[in-house]
Amino acid sequence: QVQLVESGGGLVQPGGSLRLSCTASGSISIFVPMGWYRQAPGKQRELVARAVGGRTTTYADSVKGRFTISRDNGKNTLVLQMNNLKPEDTAVYYCNYGQSWGQGTQVTVSS
Repeated sequence: QVQLVESGGGLVQPGGSLRLSCTASGSISIFVPMGWYRQAPGKQRELVARAVGGRTTTYADSVKGRFTISRDNGKNTLVLQMNNLKPEDTAVYYCNYGQSWGQGTQVTVSS
């Protein structure tokens, strides 16, 4: 069983930046995607970004050019750097690996 522990998140003004981190423990394969999802109130959970291996990344259209995902396979960590945040980025963000999910961290973008 893989456990995921998230950190980061919080309240930021529009245009600001936040950094989310996720550390995985257990048996981790670099060939299994590791990613960030988010869920806003009243909406379905959606993919934000994910990384496979060392270089293959996927982003939701809504965050392209603003968010950057990076995966350190040696440390089993996943980082999401979020820049130029918008109010519509407000959601609970979850780290994912296979069938495992983190506990979620709140990101609120508001003036």
